[in-house]
Amino acid sequence: MSFALYEKTGRVAVVTMNRPDARNAIGTLEDCEDLAGALMRAHDDPEVSAVILTGAGKAFCSGGDLKAIRERTGIGPQSKPDGTRANYRRGVQLIIRTLADVEVATIAAINGPAIGLGMDIGILCDMRIAGASAKLASSFVKVGIIPGDGGAWLRTQAVGSTRAAEMILTGDQVDAEGAARICLVNKTVPDDQLMTEAHKLAERVAVNPPRAVRLAKRLLRESQHGRLSDIMELSAAFQALAHETADHKEAVDAFSEKRPPKFTGG
Repeated sequence: MSFALYEKTGRVAVVTMNRPDARNAIGTLEDCEDLAGALMRAHDDPEVSAVILTGAGKAFCSGGDLKAIRERTGIGPQSKPDGTRANYRRGVQLIIRTLADVEVATIAAINGPAIGLGMDIGILCDMRIAGASAKLASSFVKVGIIPGDGGAWLRTQAVGSTRAAEMILTGDQVDAEGAARICLVNKTVPDDQLMTEAHKLAERVAVNPPRAVRLAKRLLRESQHGRLSDIMELSAAFQALAHETADHKEAVDAFSEKRPPKFTGG
């Protein structure tokens, strides 16, 4: 059974991590490939503007499968350090690289625990909504390891260096309200309203011209590590492309004619 389920309605896709009996723990390289493949399916579909990422059952993702890690059979350690390094690159880091490269808007609907790798998958999404039962933790240090998925960079980007240090060095858990206070999530909602709110947010993105959404998303990603001068050059290039789209012309015409626009993705 595939680890990642994919469903599309209109311009919104939902990717669901689907191992509820194990709190959606990621145990194998195949799990990593399934999840990355589902995300790339949305990236490659010009009719998709937003992806909601969530977990089946009562957890978002509990991180790596500790049983597989202990037995050295999964996404973690191998018989020698060189093998472990390669394993992280082609497994865990494949998910992170894919999420970083996806050009559609990504929304994490965090339903329950998001631990370790699961938390990092969530915070790499562009926007995050947490159900009331959500719990987030960078718990690697609790089991004697470090964020092997790039989590140190991800968390620093999300909450700043001092908050990131506190989360990584203590491994402490943060509940939904605490996550909202430190801007780790955009908002919290009752558990039974989580997917409804995630879809509402996705539709607010998807109502806009698809090509402009993708260009804006790419610009946001590049802005995380680029110099202002470089980002301005990239902005000018992207803007030149955006000005030539049919949807831009339609948006301007609709505004002038005081009518709702009809975007086609052109």
